[in-house]
Amino acid sequence: DLYAVLGVDESATDSEIKKAYRRLSVKHHPDKGGDAATFKELTSAYEVLSDGERRALYDVGG
Repeated sequence: DLYAVLGVDESATDSEIKKAYRRLSVKHHPDKGGDAATFKELTSAYEVLSDGERRALYDVGG
């Protein structure tokens, strides 16, 4: 679940999603000692949920 990856509810606003992504990306960035796979998962989730069309498709089809 992409929402769980970012730790937000399905009703989260764009700004809440962005804030969660920024917080987690700093924590998990490989340059800061984080795990590259986790960072990639966060980024993939953010790319879908931050795009209105892609988010709508995800919400319908999972």
